[in-house]
Amino acid sequence: MKKTVVGLTGQSGAGKTTISDAFRENGFEIINCDIVAREVTQAGNECCKELAKLFPNCFDENYSLDRQKLGEIVFSDKNKLQMLNDTIYPFINKLIDEKINAAPSRFILLDAPTLFEAGADKLCSVIVSVVADFGIRLERITKRDGISAELAKKRFSSQHTMEFFKAHSDFVIENNGSVNDTFQKTCEVIETIKERYNGG
Repeated sequence: MKKTVVGLTGQSGAGKTTISDAFRENGFEIINCDIVAREVTQAGNECCKELAKLFPNCFDENYSLDRQKLGEIVFSDKNKLQMLNDTIYPFINKLIDEKINAAPSRFILLDAPTLFEAGADKLCSVIVSVVADFGIRLERITKRDGISAELAKKRFSSQHTMEFFKAHSDFVIENNGSVNDTFQKTCEVIETIKERYNGG
């Protein structure tokens, strides 16, 4: 069975959850890359042992990761963020590929905030990006993650711009309106994808 893998990515705070829910309700199996990342960084895993060589202060003797401490380090230093990415993404992509192959559904949504950074776009048939205005994203992410506006802006600065997402995606959903409006936009995109890949 040939599978259609849709890569869902976009800006922090753009609101991928609503889009992901729409895909789920339209029969897509969801692979959440944040969950995959947590699986590969469970205490004692090989990935943690490799990361501990680079960020020893972020691990205890059992190779258990302090995510907040690691985040504070990498979001303020682009070189260290790159070191993290170069180490963790091969582990993540290997597990994603295994999950895609094991999935019973023909249509799969890869919910991946760092799809391009990880090189996971190469696993996808279609790329859908979610974008939103800066002020809206800032409000959403400070409420969602309970972080300061300053920390949220640092996180934004380490990510791709709206122009990048628009240039590298098959579909772009602007999520500045209501949940219902965004859900409807997403359903229209899903219908187009299914028609294109003979699933509609």
